[in-house]
Amino acid sequence: MPSSYFTSIEEREKIFCTELVKYGVEYEKAVIAAKIIASGQGDEHLSPSEIKIVKDACKKWSEQNQRFKRLKAVVNQI
Repeated sequence: MPSSYFTSIEEREKIFCTELVKYGVEYEKAVIAAKIIASGQGDEHLSPSEIKIVKDACKKWSEQNQRFKRLKAVVNQI
């Protein structure tokens, strides 16, 4: 179901940055990655260093998010 409200690029940047930092990405890298992700640009419009920053940030987020889910499952079993 499509969303019926508009989210500005700035608001998306804040959301992405918050999520990245929440799961352990350094703030400075999270800000850069969030700005790139929120812009919606494809890889062909990004420099190799920008692509690396986003991939590293997303990898860190994914690893820590999975870790959190596993820990939460263990706690729920106790």
